[in-house]
Amino acid sequence: MELRAWQNPWRVMLAVNVAVFIGVFWHKILLPPFVPYIHLLVDYHFGFIKRALIGAIVSLFTDKVPVWLVFALAGTVWLITLGLFVHLFQRTFGFDEKNLPLFLFMAASPFFFKNFMHTLGHFDIYGCLLAIILLLVPARSIWFVWLAALFSIILILIHHIHLLMYVPTIAVIAVLRHYLVAGIKASNVTVGVIATLAFGALFVAAQFWGTMPIPESEFVAYLKTRMADPSRTDLLSFSYIWYQPLSKEISDTWGRMPSNILGVPVFALLIWLHAPLWRYFADSIRALRDDWHRQLVIAALVGVSLGYLIMFAIVFDYSRWISNWAVCMFLILHAVKTLPASHEVKPIPTDDRKTTIFAAIVTLIPRVGIVRPF
Repeated sequence: MELRAWQNPWRVMLAVNVAVFIGVFWHKILLPPFVPYIHLLVDYHFGFIKRALIGAIVSLFTDKVPVWLVFALAGTVWLITLGLFVHLFQRTFGFDEKNLPLFLFMAASPFFFKNFMHTLGHFDIYGCLLAIILLLVPARSIWFVWLAALFSIILILIHHIHLLMYVPTIAVIAVLRHYLVAGIKASNVTVGVIATLAFGALFVAAQFWGTMPIPESEFVAYLKTRMADPSRTDLLSFSYIWYQPLSKEISDTWGRMPSNILGVPVFALLIWLHAPLWRYFADSIRALRDDWHRQLVIAALVGVSLGYLIMFAIVFDYSRWISNWAVCMFLILHAVKTLPASHEVKPIPTDDRKTTIFAAIVTLIPRVGIVRPF
């Protein structure tokens, strides 16, 4: 029995990842949820402000927010996202033995669910969740474009940085799944233009007019009224982010740049460890039947990556950004696989020693982090 397990190391590595998930979760709940908790307290009590949608929804159900709600809510969203991704992978690739390496390099990547577990309560996973839903629902109707627009608006209301983080990927999914299949028509182009103008205007409003209109002391006093335990004033230490202008965020980022840039070689190493997955992605693009589709996919990948490059220059949570960039690549691969191909792409080999070693290392890395690697 034991010999048979080691003859199929891919199943062993998947089992190891379950243990890693549990370990990361246990470590996470022992840490104080500074940023995630305050986001559950902030709502639209003082008018339209940035980063307030999640808190506003929570306020519809409870006047007092306990700390455990951070982990309960975020854990539920994490489980739903994982379940939908498994369903998406099953529909796109299937769970044949030959596809286990591809599944492991995605779902077990330290960029993906393990890092979402480490950043439990942050807003990143909502973009991933809504993008997965768009990959699962039917896409031929014009309502698909409206749904993509609605999801983009929701994400910007959760946090305006989603304009660069997941909205571009949602746009790519809409183009690949709807426009390339249904064709470019006056109706869907009009919807696309209206949607782009709408969430573009919303981003400007959130970024430049979404600051808190009252003194910070009054804001903090209101947040205390929503806390189940008002004595935990340490959890309100990040209230300044509702007052911080874009210029200050950029200044802080470039001030930390000399130390944060030291993590770039580590990020490059982590990306390189996913080389079998990137080769499969490149082969899938080359296999596309239409030259125009290939060019469009490449342009989309460049566009999404440029959005993350801009984020690197604005906000210093580098480990989160590089992790979400990788997740966006994983999701776009699913969209690419819906396009007609000229031939079948060879799966990642299950018996290649180097690939197995890379997968084992990826399996054992528990997460990437928030700012600096690990």
